Amino acid sequence: MPKFAQITLMCAALAVPLPALAQPQPGKISNDVVKIGVLTDMSGQFSHEAGEGSVTAVKMAVEDFGGKVLGKPVEVIVADHQNKTEIAIAKAKEWFDVDHVDMIANLINSAVAIGVAGVAKEKNGIAIVNGSGSSRLTGDACTPNSIHYAYDTYALAVGTGNELISEGKKRWFFLTADYAFGHALEADTAAVVKAGGGEVAGAVRYPINTLDHGSFMLQAQGSKADVVAIAGSGTVFINAVKSAKDFGLTQSGKQVLAGLLVWITDIHSMSLEAAQGLVLTNAFYWDRDEETRAFARKFEAKMGRKPHMGDAGDYSSTMHYLKAVQAAGTDEAQAVMAKMREMKVNDFFAKDGYIRADGRFVHDMYVYQVKTPAESKGPWDYYKLVTVIPGDRAFRPLSESACPLVKKQ
Repeated sequence: MPKFAQITLMCAALAVPLPALAQPQPGKISNDVVKIGVLTDMSGQFSHEAGEGSVTAVKMAVEDFGGKVLGKPVEVIVADHQNKTEIAIAKAKEWFDVDHVDMIANLINSAVAIGVAGVAKEKNGIAIVNGSGSSRLTGDACTPNSIHYAYDTYALAVGTGNELISEGKKRWFFLTADYAFGHALEADTAAVVKAGGGEVAGAVRYPINTLDHGSFMLQAQGSKADVVAIAGSGTVFINAVKSAKDFGLTQSGKQVLAGLLVWITDIHSMSLEAAQGLVLTNAFYWDRDEETRAFARKFEAKMGRKPHMGDAGDYSSTMHYLKAVQAAGTDEAQAVMAKMREMKVNDFFAKDGYIRADGRFVHDMYVYQVKTPAESKGPWDYYKLVTVIPGDRAFRPLSESACPLVKKQ
């Protein structure tokens, strides 16, 4: 063959695209292990809403997936952030840089979640939030590396706010825990109330370590509000509901108590006697259908209690993450995030659930009312369904989003 012909053939060969070199290699897992870190409150005021329950849920998902992905083991490690943002950020950096963690899960406490989402973006890891609720996570604090899965303050506000407004309860008073999540919950709910023709009769913010709510309850009674809305979570919420009962807020029938974030473990802690009649919005209830009951049986066998929406979300999102790693053929963050957005979720937690550009996982939400002791048929039989909110109406529309990742039309 003439030399010029050989050169021509060589150049032509070099011009042929080499897709195998341009794409992540199938089965390419960094450090030969997929590592998930559960960063949560293991011992503080939010531990009954996350803590050991979130760890159990993530481990259940890994076990049910088979313990391996693309032939490599899946490892779960755990840390307690102690509800301190600086500790959470330092641990997240250590996990991504030193321990080669691929995904950080749970992240209860909104300030913690926002901080760690930023670290995930910086280090090109993944953060999936189930414990925290601030709608800022898919607003101005959104990142291309984070997903807000179970619920947010906007969805809680839309559900409970619209339901009570539709019942003619238009005058609201807020008892708000004085931290980032409480502020976001009050702001989102107040906006829904005003949009529905209601008014805010007053608000008081109390420190999260408050045990005596007496003066706040007197202000709530004096406001003559139709609804006394508690914007808080954890032990501060439980203490506030107990105080409301002690001060007879709802016994007269003139005021309704609304829990703007309620976990079923809260109801279990305070008893139906104290919580009866409370109106709330939730992403999951263990007794909704046979699929939720089946998951609840497996979870209860390990934890000794029924799962709440955080537990269910941690399981569902971890399973979705592992399926995305499998589909992407790699644990590289952006490839996995692309697959997570592409693939829909159909499990006991959500039907046709999907992840938007802002990181919001969209799914149906549910408005419930807490049963009276007489209505309950046994332990953990606490909720009766009021209404279902379709996912496309439950969460803030992208047209109103402050997320810089969202392209406005």
